[in-house]
Amino acid sequence: MSEAIPLVDLRAQYAVIREEVTAAMQRVLDSAGFIMGPEVSNFEAAFARYIGAREAVGVASGTAALHLALLACGVGPGDEVITTTFTFYATAEAIAQAGATPVFVDIRPDTYNMDVTQLAAALTPRTRAIIPVHLYGQAAEMAAIGEFARQHGLWVIEDAAQAHAAEHRGQRCGTLGDIACFSFFPSKNLGCYGDGGMVTSNNPELAARVRRLRDHGRIAKYEHAEMGWAYRLDALQAAVLDAKLPHLDAWIVARRRAARYYTELLADVPVGLPVELPDNRHVYHLYVVRSQARDALVEHLHRAGIGASIHYPLPLHLQPVYRDRGWGPGSFPAAEAAAAEVLSLPLYAEITPAQQERVAAAIRQFSSG
Repeated sequence: MSEAIPLVDLRAQYAVIREEVTAAMQRVLDSAGFIMGPEVSNFEAAFARYIGAREAVGVASGTAALHLALLACGVGPGDEVITTTFTFYATAEAIAQAGATPVFVDIRPDTYNMDVTQLAAALTPRTRAIIPVHLYGQAAEMAAIGEFARQHGLWVIEDAAQAHAAEHRGQRCGTLGDIACFSFFPSKNLGCYGDGGMVTSNNPELAARVRRLRDHGRIAKYEHAEMGWAYRLDALQAAVLDAKLPHLDAWIVARRRAARYYTELLADVPVGLPVELPDNRHVYHLYVVRSQARDALVEHLHRAGIGASIHYPLPLHLQPVYRDRGWGPGSFPAAEAAAAEVLSLPLYAEITPAQQERVAAAIRQFSSG
């Protein structure tokens, strides 16, 4: 049997950058400076420059980034936050961690991002913020979301966990709202070797509060202005990310090239293909297709040694944690249809055309039955 094709191949990436990453980690080990310090501040500055943000604050994870962004905006008990039901659980989890209530809207069936036409129906006097998710590497419709938020006095908190270097109208995600949140989970387009995250903003006051909250509410070594958390980005992860950041543009080019090749290979196969809106630059954190026979197709691909996966099989409104909220099947039909049909194909900067051809051939074989 041919060698398996993983969904993400971090070993292939590491083989290319081994010397740079090893040197970065050795630098931290030699300095014995593991908490905060120049490794973190250097990466924060580099990442801010990269996306075009005024401020960047390293934190412990993407979930921590969302939690702190909400708190910095003053979101808390009694407040509501509008977000999409089709995303990873952490988006809504962070809202609950802040003491607020998530209010879900459905998605566009073509991009899987928030359906902006549903925002007005979700608005109540308790709404304080909107969290659009740039799902799979494509920006949400931020111009429309921003205009709605301005009309109603709402904060816009970007969940950019999957959108490093993605763009909307020529502007990078992480600079399109009041404050934004990134994840550096290892499988992300820019990932570390553990957990890590970043909060970005063009608002210095919001960034300053995030800096304080991530470090026990600290304003001096033994002075604490408010309750905070141990949500710091550690120096080892920052050093790894700083070594990898200069490669990100080339990795995105490779991902987009691979995505185009998949689209070419699958053009005459009966599966739904990704849609990239004209205003956007999609960075293909995931290459997601649709099939009404999704589960059988995933099993077929797995038998062929192909690491297909599902992102995400259960929308948030149908999660067990929300059973008491009264949502049920049919509440958000576009998200429910997507959850039953989407599958992610192997995609990473190092994937070869031959590997992609093998994936496409397996899908074609399944479709021809």
